[in-house]
Amino acid sequence: MEISASMVKELREKTGAGIMDCKKALSKTNGDLEKSIELLREKGLASAAKKVGRVAAEGLVSSYITADQKRGSLVEVNCETDFVAKTDQFKNFVQELAEHIVENAPQSLSSEQEGAQAPYLMEQPMKNQKKVGDYLTEMVASTGEKITIRRFARFEVKENGLVQEYIHLGGKIGVLIELAFDRSDLNNSEEVQNLAKDLAMQVAAARPDYLRKSDVPEEVIEKEKNIYKAQAVNEGKPEAIAEKITLGRLGKLYKEICLEEQPFIKDDSLTVSKLVSETGKKLGAKLSIVRFARFEKGEGIEKKEEDFASEIMSQIK
Repeated sequence: MEISASMVKELREKTGAGIMDCKKALSKTNGDLEKSIELLREKGLASAAKKVGRVAAEGLVSSYITADQKRGSLVEVNCETDFVAKTDQFKNFVQELAEHIVENAPQSLSSEQEGAQAPYLMEQPMKNQKKVGDYLTEMVASTGEKITIRRFARFEVKENGLVQEYIHLGGKIGVLIELAFDRSDLNNSEEVQNLAKDLAMQVAAARPDYLRKSDVPEEVIEKEKNIYKAQAVNEGKPEAIAEKITLGRLGKLYKEICLEEQPFIKDDSLTVSKLVSETGKKLGAKLSIVRFARFEKGEGIEKKEEDFASEIMSQIK
């Protein structure tokens, strides 16, 4: 019997086992889902069977930067409780994963993601042994919790520049940022190093969505303009005044969502763009921000509400 990708996907969702393990099990059982689940459980590969529906909103954000600051990564791994997130086993796994991402350059998390490109993180051998997905399955089995690798970012400097990271509150928020400059000797510049650290902290604290104005999608701008204009009209403003008010409010929006437009957290008389420009002038060089990534642990995940007593009991169990 031919084993389809949808059959493998369904078995993975029910067991949490790796892709190849699911495919082998289905082949041995001639595509029988229930027998495949039993086979995986017998091999200890389906310990995650009943954990798929649970909410994993705790965990850690971790990073890794090479000594020359030319490559860096940021990764978020989620689990169900803060108790597991604080264990050495979990912390070591997340840190090793961050290092693996830098060294092995995966393009996507898994082949199941829409628009995913190989190589896939979940299918890469980790520490030259088992695949990342298999290590994850073992973590689920040993901790008794649902654990997921949610997302990752990897930056690599192609010419002159550096990558800087910042981890806040022991892994609650993580930032990765890349700077470019036109001189190869600036990597060791104290001014550039301080700028990179300040910018990483800026991203962590001010939560920008975009780097600059030109990065904001046109549909986002149009949507906000329509809202602002409707607000002004509803306030009784004439059409011409409503247009001016709309542009003013759009300017304020850019200062909130665009990193370069934001007031610098250490000196709000400067925008981030101005800070970068002035630092460059001081050094006689051209500096620019290339990109950034910001992960906040559990962000956007609907966390199940439990009372304190229930949480303790769930951890004991």
